[in-house]
Amino acid sequence: MQFVKINGGVTHFLDEGPRDAPPIVFINSLGTDFRIWDDLARPMTQRYRVIRYDKRGHGLSQLRTGSASIADFGTDLAALLDRLELKPATIVGLSIGGLIAQDLFRLRANLVRSLVLCDTAHRIGTHDSWNARLSAVEAGGIEAIADGIMGLWFSKDYHRTSPDAVAGWRAMVARTPVEGYLMACRAIRDADLTEQVGRIAVSTLCIVGDEDGSTPVPLVRDLSTRIPGAKFEVIAGAGHLPCIDKPDALRKLIESHVAEVLK
Repeated sequence: MQFVKINGGVTHFLDEGPRDAPPIVFINSLGTDFRIWDDLARPMTQRYRVIRYDKRGHGLSQLRTGSASIADFGTDLAALLDRLELKPATIVGLSIGGLIAQDLFRLRANLVRSLVLCDTAHRIGTHDSWNARLSAVEAGGIEAIADGIMGLWFSKDYHRTSPDAVAGWRAMVARTPVEGYLMACRAIRDADLTEQVGRIAVSTLCIVGDEDGSTPVPLVRDLSTRIPGAKFEVIAGAGHLPCIDKPDALRKLIESHVAEVLK
């Protein structure tokens, strides 16, 4: 395990692969830690420098006090990449991670070689929907919404074939620190990147699972149309977390994107 103190809190991260290889940075979704990338990322460490980390209030990273915006999460990532002295990287962001990736380009474009925006959007949900989730968690903890989250995260086939794994992932989200989860929910609720995504000026790939119940296909397709030159791909039989549902399919898309960027 690797830890570093940045922006007033300790961040848990994993830095694997050759130091001089092209870097790829993975940003987790809401209520998860960087283990969600295990099946996808491990095979990539032979050819790439792979960075994974837990955002504040998730996994083994400290919560810190007060509120946080998407820009604060982006500043955390920028500080981590500066500390690692990383050259411009492909940033892969999933769900809230995609919001963080988009805003990282605004904050520190020099750190971003390209973007892979996975199951995300320029704006996710509405104030009302997020306030309803916040109220549910404040009243009953994450356990109160965990079953509903599983329905959004995974495809019907994954639920059928991998019930034990679904139970394990359910335990992960239920054990996320409540204040960390609420902090991230509020950041998503208040984030509207509609105006800025048109200024993204790096090669961008937008990807979505065709059974994603959180950021469905039309929403991610709309994001792709707002980013100049962005490409759009749909993964069949995947939900909101294709890195778990269909890791091989997602890896192939990411590696093809990186190969094109490196030409």
